[in-house]
Formats: sequence, structure tokens, C-alpha cells
Amino acid sequence: MPRYEYRCRSCGTTFEVSRPMAESSAPADCPQGHDDTVKLLSTVAVGGAAGAAPQAGGGGGGCCGGGCCA
Repeated sequence: MPRYEYRCRSCGTTFEVSRPMAESSAPADCPQGHDDTVKLLSTVAVGGAAGAAPQAGGGGGGCCGGGCCA
């Protein structure tokens, strides 16, 4: 089940809520009981080694940097 991150506008607490994607836009109450919260935009890291940067001419395929590689 996906986790969504929220911040309370009243107390500034940041918290996560696990819920189905169909309920992703539903409001979430702060753990402190406040209801003035906002859903935060989160980034997702996918695959690869931590700290590894792609190398030019690595033959990874795909289109990035303005040119297509085979």
C-alpha cells in the first residue's frame, strides 16, 4: 500500500499515511488532532547503486541528454 506524506499547517508536524491509491487525495488528520493538513510532493528513488552517477557513453540505452542511444 502506498505511503503519502503530509504536513500540518497548524503545528508543522510532518507525517505519513498508508492508504490505497484511490484515497490518495482524501484529507488526512494530523496525529496531534489538527485537520488543516497539506499533502506533500514526494520523490521516489528507483534502482541503481547509491551515489552512482551515470557515465557518458555507458551504452545504457534510452533517450536522455537530448540524444537517443542504441
